[in-house]
Amino acid sequence: MDNSVQDTNYMINDLGAKREEFFPGSVIQVDTHNSYATFLCDNRVALRVEAVSATILRFRFAPDGTFGRDFSYAIAPNNASTPVKLKVKALSDHYRLTTKELICTISKKGLLTRILDKSGNLLNEDEKGFHWEDHKEYGGEIVKMSKRAQPREYFYGLGDKAENMNLRGRRFENWGTDTYGYTKGTDPLYKNINFFMGLHNRNAYGIFFDNTFRNFYDFGMERDTVASFWAQGGSMDYYFIYGPTLTQVIQRYTLLTGTPELPPLWALGYHQCKWSYYPESVVKNLAQGFRERQIPCDALYLDIDYMEGFRCFTWSNEHFPKPARMVRELKEDGFKTVVIIDPGIKIDHDYWVYQEGVQNDYFCRRADGPLYKGTVWPGLCHFPDFTRQDVRTWWSGLFKGLIQDVGVKGVWNDMNEPAVFEIGTFPNDVRLHMDGEPGSHRKGHNVYGMQMARATYEGVKQFSYPDRPFTITRSGYAGVQRFASAWTGDNIASWDHLWLANIQCQRLSISGISFVGSDIGGFIETPDGELYIRWLQLAVFHPFCRTHSSGDHGDQEPWSFGEPFTSLARKFIELRYQLLPYIYTTFWQYATQGTPMLRPLSLQDQHDPECYHRMAEFCLGDHLLVCPITAPGVEGRNLYLPHGQWYNFWSDEVVFGRQEVWADAPLDRIPMFVRAGAVLPMYPVQQYVGELEIQEATLHVYYSEFPYISTLYEDGGEGYGYTEGAYQLKTFQTEPSAASFSISQQIEGSGAAAYPRYRIIIHGLPAPTASVLVDNEETVWEASADQRVLVVTVPSGFTQISLHSVTGIA
Repeated sequence: MDNSVQDTNYMINDLGAKREEFFPGSVIQVDTHNSYATFLCDNRVALRVEAVSATILRFRFAPDGTFGRDFSYAIAPNNASTPVKLKVKALSDHYRLTTKELICTISKKGLLTRILDKSGNLLNEDEKGFHWEDHKEYGGEIVKMSKRAQPREYFYGLGDKAENMNLRGRRFENWGTDTYGYTKGTDPLYKNINFFMGLHNRNAYGIFFDNTFRNFYDFGMERDTVASFWAQGGSMDYYFIYGPTLTQVIQRYTLLTGTPELPPLWALGYHQCKWSYYPESVVKNLAQGFRERQIPCDALYLDIDYMEGFRCFTWSNEHFPKPARMVRELKEDGFKTVVIIDPGIKIDHDYWVYQEGVQNDYFCRRADGPLYKGTVWPGLCHFPDFTRQDVRTWWSGLFKGLIQDVGVKGVWNDMNEPAVFEIGTFPNDVRLHMDGEPGSHRKGHNVYGMQMARATYEGVKQFSYPDRPFTITRSGYAGVQRFASAWTGDNIASWDHLWLANIQCQRLSISGISFVGSDIGGFIETPDGELYIRWLQLAVFHPFCRTHSSGDHGDQEPWSFGEPFTSLARKFIELRYQLLPYIYTTFWQYATQGTPMLRPLSLQDQHDPECYHRMAEFCLGDHLLVCPITAPGVEGRNLYLPHGQWYNFWSDEVVFGRQEVWADAPLDRIPMFVRAGAVLPMYPVQQYVGELEIQEATLHVYYSEFPYISTLYEDGGEGYGYTEGAYQLKTFQTEPSAASFSISQQIEGSGAAAYPRYRIIIHGLPAPTASVLVDNEETVWEASADQRVLVVTVPSGFTQISLHSVTGIA
């Protein structure tokens, strides 16, 4: 047969290579219900808009008019949002949807949306809006959304991104990846947080794109007036979250996706980790090193070498022959033991975890049926399908030995992107159950680590009870904060990475994940003493505070660099322990209100454009502003203070905000300021949480010309009595007048007092004090030589303290 004739049996053209985008048509039908409305177009495209609350609108698009099961790994089952009435009105060329806080218009042609506040100020509007193209290789749709980037609009969020705080002009990808030794600009990283915020005209909003496929974000990189997001599968399902403040947006997003329970107080102490501390004698010497040097520490970590041949849920007979005894002896000296657990289960027919997984068909399979095999630390492994409830239940039960029998207090999940040697992660054809919505690894990759963290959390909680669980994860999807703390992954001992640690932890905090930190000093390579101390100075203000290093790059304990660095490390770790009541209160705000613990300057004053692009300065909680030193040989730095008055923590100098100031910072200081009016609680130094029966807490009170309210939350620091009222929530108000300065206290909760008395130190008094009254009775007090600082000891249950001046306080 002639070949030219044979070729004509095939359709030869360029249609297969052509990319065609599709758009919604014209609306032909509208169905309204109490809290949502559904719009159907003449080409069968459908949009459902739901008023999740007065400030949150959810948009779900269906190219074929059919909405699938309403299921999400991100949205918390008990989220605080209550659907509200959505009013719908048809106008000439669009529909007008309203809640008490928002106005949304939807065009009758193309389903283009504009969202305004109730005063008519534009918040967000579509450019092309929703559109899609067919995915020619895998089927389904590549779903896209493009919106207008407003003039002078700033973008924040997206969790784990090693970039400047403002995302404008950049493109990003969410596909959790093991990025050993990443640098600034490396993308993607470990976590997949599909949430970002926009700020323009002093109004803030957020968008959460609830799609687990590989997804992308472009904030004006391709076209400087367009912000877009898209995914390589799944549906266009996103939440619009209104502020108007950035803090309110973050709170609403975090409550929507869930907050963690309160951690045990010891989890907020200092932790020491290394790849790897073994055998037992090395661990015991490490513990002795902390106690002999009087450097506080609460937790010691065991990396993969504690296992028998890297088999999860086992102990090396050679390195740790009697783990329960060792863990008990560490506990007696105030140390909690935390161990690593990875997802890869070694293929070993004599290994009980492998046997159970195979017998019950718990491991992931390839598309054609074989169990997936991938190489990680133990060698060839199978991997549990954590997107199945029965697998998560099985996995949770495996922790009985570690937690209940041996006494381990916390678990650290690593390699759960999931990471696989040589090829990076699972092949695309690996199948996952997805809790009843089966799909490929393309669909499940971004939630795999989160569901492992979920199963781990549930197991640790089950076997730790009545104590609280503590877990850590490297990877996760939006909402992972419900199950674990996190860290920023395998960083490098460099000044650049110290800078990155500051930015990454701030960004994760404003993306719902506050319980976060970095590997102090860097995981890869070895810092010198100066870099280690500067990193530690930053990290004591991060909610998760852990030194972690690679064992083949030298020692990285706080005393490894000799003097003066050992004494400086002790000083700043002691400061961490003194600040524990303040940090714990800040965590309580996060757990109950969704308020981020680390707060960039843009959250402090979004009416001041100078704050929009600042990155180095941040606040921990309501009162403390910190600015790390991120360059060698530096004795100070310029920094910007937001509105208000601020006290230099080290010198008591009072500085007005909304200006750049110089802060001295020799190696024994980090620039640190306290907001005027604040009541800053501090505990005495302890070598570990619970070492002391505290008799006296210190309240540092900073005089202000204006009234100011501070809070202090305290409970037992362990257990669940707080859920039944066994806590004390203390509200302090400082208030000046012409001739006096007063501090009042109100106490809620039925918990017992944590200590009998306060030592109150009042800073910055403008006039000498003539008398001090505690609940209307005069008491003794001491004053500094210049009369600006006053010290008084009072019962911890006081109601009011009044300072009366000699000449009147102006």
